Amino acid sequence: MGTATTRAVSLVGMQGHVVEVQAHLAASVPGFTLVGLPDTALSESRDRVRAAVTSTGLSWPVKKITVNLSPASLRKQGSAYDLAIAVAVLAGAEGPSSAGLRRTGLDRVVHLGELGLDGRLQPVRGVLPAVAAAVDAGYPDVVVAAGDLDEARLVPGARVVGAASLAEVVALHGGPPELVRDVVTVRPTRTALSARLPGDLADVLGQARPRAALEVAAAGGHHLLLVGPPGAGKTMLASRLPGILPDLTDREAVEVTAVHSVAGTFDPGGGLIRRPPFEDPHHTATQAAVVGGGSGIPRPGAVSRAHRGVLFLDEAPEFGAKVLETLRQPLEQGELVIHRSGGAARYPARFQLVLAANPCPCGLAVGKGLECTCSPTVRRRYFARLSGPLLDRVDVQVEVQPVDRVERAEGGAEPTAAVAARVLAAREAARARLADTPWSTNAEMPGRFLRDLLRPHAGLLGPIERAMTDGQLSLRGVDRVLRMAWTIADLAGRGAPTVPDVGNALLLRTGGDHG
Repeated sequence: MGTATTRAVSLVGMQGHVVEVQAHLAASVPGFTLVGLPDTALSESRDRVRAAVTSTGLSWPVKKITVNLSPASLRKQGSAYDLAIAVAVLAGAEGPSSAGLRRTGLDRVVHLGELGLDGRLQPVRGVLPAVAAAVDAGYPDVVVAAGDLDEARLVPGARVVGAASLAEVVALHGGPPELVRDVVTVRPTRTALSARLPGDLADVLGQARPRAALEVAAAGGHHLLLVGPPGAGKTMLASRLPGILPDLTDREAVEVTAVHSVAGTFDPGGGLIRRPPFEDPHHTATQAAVVGGGSGIPRPGAVSRAHRGVLFLDEAPEFGAKVLETLRQPLEQGELVIHRSGGAARYPARFQLVLAANPCPCGLAVGKGLECTCSPTVRRRYFARLSGPLLDRVDVQVEVQPVDRVERAEGGAEPTAAVAARVLAAREAARARLADTPWSTNAEMPGRFLRDLLRPHAGLLGPIERAMTDGQLSLRGVDRVLRMAWTIADLAGRGAPTVPDVGNALLLRTGGDHG
């Protein structure tokens, strides 16, 4: 009888759990049993591991083999356990089938990788958060597929070894080195979209008010709604928002990179993701595609891939009502918990939502709306697809009017670099003010904290109280106006908002004139 133990990592959403892979080999009727709540892909590892071991040139133990994945109560999924299972089985073998692997210290090493039938190691998803979880749990020694080596090395404190085949891993642990052959390293197949460089704001002529709204949204992390006719520049403005956002901090870069690693959209060749991501799903996207889902443990959707970046919904009223309403939870909480029969997964989702919409189906209901061919009922029904509770969570709501001939001829619009510099200065001012809090942008400040900050400036609340009395603002809207007032003050370099700042914030929120 022989036993051996090594480690793997189980990912549930973004949270990693170190799993103890125990192999027990007994002199009985030959067989291979895998226990510990494996899913279908993991159950099939029995055949992959056996084929990989024999293809490597090693003898498969003719014994009763039982592999336990502990804790047994934690559901496991995926093929990343293949390498750990193979190492545990070979280390536990005795006699003619022994590969000579050292058992001492093997239980302190984490193995992550899928095995091909020819013994080559295949990359897997979620290597970065898995290695980070192993390091946090006190297991810094990790063996991964060579194709995942660049990604695994991004984790501070990890001692990572990459291997192209099972034979290399066997030799690493004291097995016969003569089995190692030159093999072609399997590279990860990612579904990442090609990097899109945002256009320059200098391309947007005129539109002074929407440009100012875009700058405020970027400086404070506020959500934005752009309403206007076709061709007015809504999409052009929204697509330039990532360009004026500052680079991600180290902590934010690790968060964003981990999400994209789990989603399979991360290319490790460029290192950590340092720029805010931009996601713009088509209006035919399903609820699972936007929010996340799938069978078993759900995968992250567009809202999580847009974490610390921008989620842009063009033609927002054309999205399904259920898709739009599921955005309400992440907009408030900054994270998303998806429950499925196979388990629940928690993903970060602190993104900036940008909605672009036509005022009606024909898009011409602007100004007096004389050219609009839609009836008043059709107009109301069309825009009512954006529900009141959803719009109440959108801080900046601005109309984008058609550009007239004079504005088109002017030119000389301010470029992205100039706006980005002001946004960065405003973000740094907010970060300094919030240094002793868990928040980093004005949009994240809770209502109680806002009211405490403004206690010495009670006179600022006059315009807001009048707007509440007129029914233009809800209590949630009051907090959002105050956050925008702080952002406007940060952009102007002031230490606190003034009455005009509050008036400008109300103008961006309601479109009315508040002094």
